[in-house]
Amino acid sequence: MFRLSFALAAVAVLTLINVYTYRRFLRRVELFARLGKGMMWGTIVVTLCEILYFAVLRLDTLNPLLFGLFSSLVGISFMLFCVAIVYDLVHVPYAKIPHDYSRRLFLKTVLDVTMLLLAFSYMFKGFINGFKAPVLNEKEVFIDGLSETLSIVQLSDVHLGKSLGKAFLDDLVLRINSLDADIVVITGDLVDMPVSKIGDQLESLRTLKSRFGVYFVPGNHEYFYGVHTIMERLEALGVTVLKNRSVLIDGRINLVGVTDMMGKRFDFLPPDLPQAFLHVRNDLPTVLLSHQPKIVQDLTDEKVDLIISGHTHGGQIFPFGLLVLLDQPYLSGLYRHSARTQVFVSNGAGYWGPPVRVMAPSEIATLRLKAKV
Repeated sequence: MFRLSFALAAVAVLTLINVYTYRRFLRRVELFARLGKGMMWGTIVVTLCEILYFAVLRLDTLNPLLFGLFSSLVGISFMLFCVAIVYDLVHVPYAKIPHDYSRRLFLKTVLDVTMLLLAFSYMFKGFINGFKAPVLNEKEVFIDGLSETLSIVQLSDVHLGKSLGKAFLDDLVLRINSLDADIVVITGDLVDMPVSKIGDQLESLRTLKSRFGVYFVPGNHEYFYGVHTIMERLEALGVTVLKNRSVLIDGRINLVGVTDMMGKRFDFLPPDLPQAFLHVRNDLPTVLLSHQPKIVQDLTDEKVDLIISGHTHGGQIFPFGLLVLLDQPYLSGLYRHSARTQVFVSNGAGYWGPPVRVMAPSEIATLRLKAKV
């Protein structure tokens, strides 16, 4: 039911976005207006492609090239919608210019050309950034009671399967192995495909190196494709799954992991903080792994020094992050939630949907935990 509701909502929103963009931008710009009904039919075709994209999103039946094309159209629709809003806003002062045909025509031409350049630059830069290799994001995190420095490398939101494949993950593993991490954590949305169809794309995880192990917590997308079978596959590859439980790392910190909050909606394998914290040592710092940063809203008496999350993609396409903040308390980077608790949210290494990123570069995060002086 959730998948159907999401698909219907997405289709409805995209249809409205495309109608608005056509009526308020494309139809009013002279270059596009000359196409007449061709532009209208083009908008209809794009909308139908996007409807098909969401109709088969979870079925894995769409050709990979068509999947890439249709998902790119979703990104283009959103970016053109943002440009259309700016175009409309700029028209407010333009409409107040004293009536003079030649002056109005000149200013409209300047405005149209400016908006077209903005739209092209926005989309071009977005796709270029989307296909770039993840950057290395290093952060120092100061924690009370830490006996010595620990480095945690975080991999999140790879979304392996439909667009990104084995070569992408293999490269991520090579880069992580060069970072000499004490701990490697994978904070969900690793795959976007059932284990039965993913083949050997995860095999390079066997070679992930760190001093004290590799740990995983599931994200919401794992629930769409069989969370139990995915966790079993990762365990077989040597990755430790923290399914509402904790481990002690070298007698220095508690590492706690919870399942995703999507489990509450599915009423299946929900996050269980009391169970997860059952065996933590209260005299040691505690790091909590949770795919969604809003797990912080469920904390009660649990003593947590650092929460490591993903899920938001940093908004992926600015200004979409403003909508993400309606659901999540934090978007990207390191935050101070309380006197004791800090939250780090990764932009993620991959992307979901369109291969586009604007002001939210994909990343591999290295968190250097240091004792607070």
